[in-house]
Amino acid sequence: MAYSVAVVTDSIANLTPKMVEQYRIEIVPIMLLIQGKIYRDGVDISPAEAYKLFLQDPERFNTSPAAPGHYLEAYREASKRAKNIFCTTLSSKLSTGYQVACVAKEQARTELPEIRVEVMDSKNVIAAEGFVALAAARAAEEGKNLAEVVKSAEEVSDKVTFLALLDTIRHVYRTGRIPKVASQIGSMLNVRPILTSSSGLIRFKGVVKSREQGVSRLIGILKEKVGKSPVHVAVMHAFAPEEAERLKERVFSEFVCSELFITEFSPVMGYATGTGTLGLAFYQD
Repeated sequence: MAYSVAVVTDSIANLTPKMVEQYRIEIVPIMLLIQGKIYRDGVDISPAEAYKLFLQDPERFNTSPAAPGHYLEAYREASKRAKNIFCTTLSSKLSTGYQVACVAKEQARTELPEIRVEVMDSKNVIAAEGFVALAAARAAEEGKNLAEVVKSAEEVSDKVTFLALLDTIRHVYRTGRIPKVASQIGSMLNVRPILTSSSGLIRFKGVVKSREQGVSRLIGILKEKVGKSPVHVAVMHAFAPEEAERLKERVFSEFVCSELFITEFSPVMGYATGTGTLGLAFYQD
């Protein structure tokens, strides 16, 4: 089936391989620098493989943003399927991805003059960003034009958010949000932070002392936000598949879910959150 619009996003969007294939979404892989080697996130290495290496040597695990050439290559591939391309990136307040995608858009004007590219800042990250890309891809699948695809993505962008429970605060200093010494003290105190998104930024929602308390807090906040309304939920995890499955079962039993799936937390973000992270990205119908 031919679409009038092809969708592009980055690997931080936490889309499952099945979703990428189903909706033919073009993924721009972010670079991982692990023990002196460069890997393309989700291409050369899976999240589980990356987290195993992370646990071996966290200090030799880092990330590098995509270059304009990476986005241009994604536009080239997408142009084989459609004359219109919609690209959504993680929040411009967290990364240069949006600016880089726009640079690639200008390059595409010369190389692909017959193709129209629209770049949108999702104002989100991880699976919350993924939901924006999914909204666009589903609109494209329905045969909507580029303007309608953009509108569908904007509607989800305005209401989607996430909650993430970290198993440790040890690596959070890498976000630049808190000093390294504060991370070390928090780690010694065994404090587990809960993060969320607001206005394109990642913010602290609170701290808990135990993992069980943290999961209950995630569920409690979700209830405060959505009540009994139908909700789309992505359960995210960083190298904790069994716990993610249990969290999914709990969400399924306590909420009216229009959509519910498990996805792996991108190691591009995991380098600052560590393994064991659990999260919920969600929005109401």
